[in-house]
Amino acid sequence: MLIGILSLQGDFEEHKEILDKLKVKNVFVNTRKDLNKVDALIVPGGESTTIAKLLKETGLGAKIISRAKKGLPVFGTCAGAIVLAKKIIGKNGYSLKLLNATMERNPYGSQQNSFDKKIKTSFGTISVSFIRAPKISALGKNVKVLGKMKNLPVIIREKNILASACHPEIALDTKLHKYFLGMIKS
Repeated sequence: MLIGILSLQGDFEEHKEILDKLKVKNVFVNTRKDLNKVDALIVPGGESTTIAKLLKETGLGAKIISRAKKGLPVFGTCAGAIVLAKKIIGKNGYSLKLLNATMERNPYGSQQNSFDKKIKTSFGTISVSFIRAPKISALGKNVKVLGKMKNLPVIIREKNILASACHPEIALDTKLHKYFLGMIKS
């Protein structure tokens, strides 16, 4: 199994650190050729407008859409979750529209309003960071909520697409990545 980590922009190094800790083979994905080699893909947090623009410019976005529709497991954190959503509230312009959810950009405030939290999920309590985190404001009927904070969904899944409004990789918690690895194997 080879996990790809989109490395156009964002906190891709932190995802690599988690996968290395779990002893899972991984590679940075910058091109369509890179994407062809992987069994799953992580879309990291960062700046969603920049990531979306680069996905469109490089043609990687269309390739990710094609592979995901054929079953490629994809996991997006924070900005990565925004890029996966069908609808985005706030400036963005381009998304992969792979996840039947609406994401609202930056409802919790600026970088200064960032915070760490322990949240309960369907697979245990995990430590996460919220850094300019999106709010998952609407869900399609086939989207499962895996984790909540104050009754708001923060971790969701629809078939082979996993999205987190928060960052487990910054908190160095491996549980959500382990969950994703389980998705790949099943």
